[in-house]
Amino acid sequence: MIEHCLVCFSEMMPQMGWTTLFSKEESSYMCTECYAKFEKIEGETCKSCGRPLVEIEPQFKAGNRCLDCIRWEEDHEWAGTLERNHSLVHYNDFAKEVIARFKYRGDYLLSYLFVPLIKKKLQLISFDAIVPIPLSEDRLYERGFNQSEAIILACGYQPNNLLTRIHSEKQSKKSRSERIHLSQVFQTKINIPNKKILLIDDIYTTGSTLRHAAKVLKEAGAQSITSLTIARG
Repeated sequence: MIEHCLVCFSEMMPQMGWTTLFSKEESSYMCTECYAKFEKIEGETCKSCGRPLVEIEPQFKAGNRCLDCIRWEEDHEWAGTLERNHSLVHYNDFAKEVIARFKYRGDYLLSYLFVPLIKKKLQLISFDAIVPIPLSEDRLYERGFNQSEAIILACGYQPNNLLTRIHSEKQSKKSRSERIHLSQVFQTKINIPNKKILLIDDIYTTGSTLRHAAKVLKEAGAQSITSLTIARG
């Protein structure tokens, strides 16, 4: 049976997709040409944010951490909130275009593209609950779905909607400093004592969004919070 690549829409035979890496069920979404355009994150990474250490100049890292993460951990307000972030691919031009189609243009099916890579990564992460980063009501209405929740569902997990967003300012329009010093954007009304929480989002940039979410969950009793994002900006 002929399949169509969800990215470039070209026809492809199932055996020409990801079948050399994954099962047929998980391989019928993208052709090998498109798959090759994603730059998978490999090798040694910052133990906190997942950025490849080889990309960081020596003066901007210390041991196995980048200076950005060291600054986060030296701030008593944020120290220990986010245990670690894992990211799948670099935020190159191709990933940027695919994520934009998925996130802003309502192409829900693209949530399935990353299922094989996410499932492989999830085998290495210990968690009790998997939590999507929530959208504001206005943003959810604009997009039609929450991209983080769509990713979780595509992977066959049930999202735990422990968080709600309490304001809707677009973080993408803010500078790094503005994101870091932003007032709390999330809340939860649920106690989650001693639970290991895994947050899901599309992109890690400054880490502000994920740390704001992690801080709320930590205050609600969570034992630890890690995160998994599609791309590392």
